[in-house]
Amino acid sequence: KPPRQGRGRVMEGFMRYGIFSDIHSNLEALEAVIKAYRKEKIDKYLCLGDVVGYGANPNECVEITRSLAALTVAGNHDWAVVDLFSRELFSEDAKVAILWTSRQLFENNRNFLQTLKLVYELDNFVLVHGSLNNPQDFNYLLNINNCQATFEFLQSNVCFVGHTHVPIIFVKDKQGKAYYEDIPKIRIEPGNKYVINVGSVGQPRDNVPDAAYCVWDTEKLEVEIKHTAYDVFIARQKIIDKGLPEFMGNRLLIGN
Repeated sequence: KPPRQGRGRVMEGFMRYGIFSDIHSNLEALEAVIKAYRKEKIDKYLCLGDVVGYGANPNECVEITRSLAALTVAGNHDWAVVDLFSRELFSEDAKVAILWTSRQLFENNRNFLQTLKLVYELDNFVLVHGSLNNPQDFNYLLNINNCQATFEFLQSNVCFVGHTHVPIIFVKDKQGKAYYEDIPKIRIEPGNKYVINVGSVGQPRDNVPDAAYCVWDTEKLEVEIKHTAYDVFIARQKIIDKGLPEFMGNRLLIGN
């Protein structure tokens, strides 16, 4: 069972949700996504974690997420900067960013990250950063084999995840066949199970430098993953100007 933070449950009616993940302190990308969402008639926003890490604006991104998102689940970077997850599991560049971020955080923003739960269960879907099995370990769902345990733990139809920074949709149909769909839009079929990675706002790794975000319409049973451009050059330069590893800024230019 997850330590400390556990699970939360929320019951709601039909909604158009804006679901986003992995902002990673990239203010320019987050602002672009919010601007794009204004055209979507969103009822409620949900964040799948990793608000901080890598980028130059941790406090601003936490504050915007706090004010915007009704629910936010914990990401591994979120917990690492507040000493709830081991920093030894990160790359050297990521460790530098985590330490820097920890020193920058205002106390109220630190408290917000410390109180994030690992899993949220809503009416007919679930939110988690990594996987439903041992969510405190922040496992990566990179392929169908990785997804099998999450499918088994999934009591509802849909699980939204982040963490890999690559948007993809894993499906387990009524006959038990598991496969993936590399498509931006899908209709949720009753009886099937879905694990949907919404991609990354601030550190995309799908070779698309644009920020990714998701819209989930529970009445139409439609999920769509979208992208919006932002000024990657400003975001990159701010990382370098703060003395953070240049690699983390350069990768924004190619979305990888």
